[in-house]
Amino acid sequence: MNVLIISSSPRKGGNSDLLCEQFAKGAAEAGHEVEKVNLREKKLSPCRACYGCMKDHVCSIRDDMAEIFPKLVSADVIVLASPVYFYSVCSQMKMMIDRCLVNHKAIAGKQFYFIVTAAAPEEEAADGTLAAFRGFLRCLPDAKEAGVIYGTGTWEKGDVYQHPVYAQAYEMGRRI
Repeated sequence: MNVLIISSSPRKGGNSDLLCEQFAKGAAEAGHEVEKVNLREKKLSPCRACYGCMKDHVCSIRDDMAEIFPKLVSADVIVLASPVYFYSVCSQMKMMIDRCLVNHKAIAGKQFYFIVTAAAPEEEAADGTLAAFRGFLRCLPDAKEAGVIYGTGTWEKGDVYQHPVYAQAYEMGRRI
């Protein structure tokens, strides 16, 4: 299968980014084609709600979303990873999700995995972030949530190395 991992961590080597690497390692070792996109390395602008894309499915904004969107369409499995920012997704992820307006129905029939990290130790800290991810999936035809990786209780960069979720991310990648 073609696995696309979207890491929205603004910190290189941040906890959600490290869990993405573990998921990717497991999926690759299981024989899947894996690509990881780091949104922090991409030039993305927010959706302008101009609705120019409604006519021809071409966004009027010229940035790296033109490279990312076809990857979302061609993937079989999509992993969305975000640290919790004020109990929601970080701005990098929200921009990417909103920019899928260009032709969101083309992102059809995908399996989705979610990776969420938060400083707070309880899984409920991820509720708002998961609500944003699940709201996105509600707009995509035949999208299926396949798993969630909760990296809660991880504040400092690298905290996830000592967390059981580090091994879980690898195993979840292997099982897809």
